[in-house]
Amino acid sequence: MIVLFTDFGLAGPYTGQVNAVLQRDAPGVPIIQLFADAPAGHPKPAGYLLAAYATWFPAATIFLCVVDPGVGGDRRALIVEADDRLYVGPDNGLFELVRRRAAAAPRCWEIAWRPPFLSASFHGRDLFAPVAARLARGEAPPSLAQPAAATEYRDWPDDLGEIVYIDHYGNALTGLRGANLPESATIVTGGIRGETRAIGHAAVFSAAAPGTAFWYVNSNGLVEIAVSAGRADQALGLAVASPVAIE
Repeated sequence: MIVLFTDFGLAGPYTGQVNAVLQRDAPGVPIIQLFADAPAGHPKPAGYLLAAYATWFPAATIFLCVVDPGVGGDRRALIVEADDRLYVGPDNGLFELVRRRAAAAPRCWEIAWRPPFLSASFHGRDLFAPVAARLARGEAPPSLAQPAAATEYRDWPDDLGEIVYIDHYGNALTGLRGANLPESATIVTGGIRGETRAIGHAAVFSAAAPGTAFWYVNSNGLVEIAVSAGRADQALGLAVASPVAIE
């Protein structure tokens, strides 16, 4: 299968055009729309989100990942193999956490293949989607790319104390893995209104009184901040990149 992880959104033509290329070049291959609303133009928080959600998918999954503010510039185009999954996208940190957390040494290639037409501003459609389709059809990375070392972002922490995503319900996902946090911990948030809030743990929504803010470990292992029967983003003034600390 091919899994899409992008910041293209569902409104407008971008996601539809990428899907059209995948259908054309890899007919019959299932296409899963995982995220069309990854943090727009921000590969760092997107990288923590991708690393958490990619592990849910089986080996041999192809991930088409585009959060690419440097499109048309000198950033490279990559294929990364980590834990038997293949990732296609820009060399801008988007795959840093996927690579870092891989159980076995990841492999990386710089994409050398080019289509007859390559626009300056839509490599998701013109370059990354055709490459992902060819991989899904069974072509090996060396037929499309040359071995390379991905750029390393060593100053990025293993767990990111920031909000990395706001979901449909207003819940705020952090870049912190729940396995590293005891239930006794208190989360301190800094919202866009300059306020700080200390938030305790609850295992599930029904364990917190309506209107109460709490943190829990979501179904993909990330620490998530919520408000029972409410929206955490609005109640706490949270947005992508809002800081989160642990006490």
